[in-house]
Amino acid sequence: MKETHAPNFILANAENAASGFGLTFKTYDELVSYGIHAFTSGNHIFDKKEIIKTFDAYTRLVRPLNFPNGTPGVGYRIFEVDGHKIAVINLIGRVFMNHSDCPFQAIDALIETIRAETPIILVDFHAEATSEKQAMGYFLDGKVSAVFGTHTHVQTADERILPKGTAYITDLGMTGSLNSILGMEKEPVIKKFFTQMPTRFEATKDYPWMLNGITLSLNPNTGSANDITRVRHIKEHE
Repeated sequence: MKETHAPNFILANAENAASGFGLTFKTYDELVSYGIHAFTSGNHIFDKKEIIKTFDAYTRLVRPLNFPNGTPGVGYRIFEVDGHKIAVINLIGRVFMNHSDCPFQAIDALIETIRAETPIILVDFHAEATSEKQAMGYFLDGKVSAVFGTHTHVQTADERILPKGTAYITDLGMTGSLNSILGMEKEPVIKKFFTQMPTRFEATKDYPWMLNGITLSLNPNTGSANDITRVRHIKEHE
């Protein structure tokens, strides 16, 4: 992917990187070794308990900005790449999700402070409801470079540049096994729906694998988007 697109900056949501649940320092280091500059997360970021006490060591990682006060970590970071500052902000939705502070008010209180430092702002909105994601896109249109949704694991076909110059997509999709249910082994998930009984889910490693996401082209002076393109790469075998 790096050879094909030659990106200046690579951002990945890593909340399920540790075999489908949470993140560990070992997994984090492995992802950094691939050349990923920054990581966002979501509601599963604390699934692996080791991250709670060591969050400050994950210097490329952000957790949702609107998590309650006292939650480990920070909700945004600013990175410098090729002489340009890039702000990465993580938000989490409230519709069909666990209770969090209002994502709209949280970013509204902060956005001008960040814009004073850099116009290049990337927002990962980790949310369930498509309407809530679209509302955030239009709310931030012209204020940030891109708003992209995560959490539902299924890539949407609505990538576009909004009227005021912000790139938008409702969901980036996922990286993992193509013939799976959101990256998990199929049978346990089907069993849970069939019986409503507690079931242990396991990430499947079966090929083919897919990598979903987007590429962005931005104006470094204004932060506005020139282009957004969906990426869906299938790897048939090892």
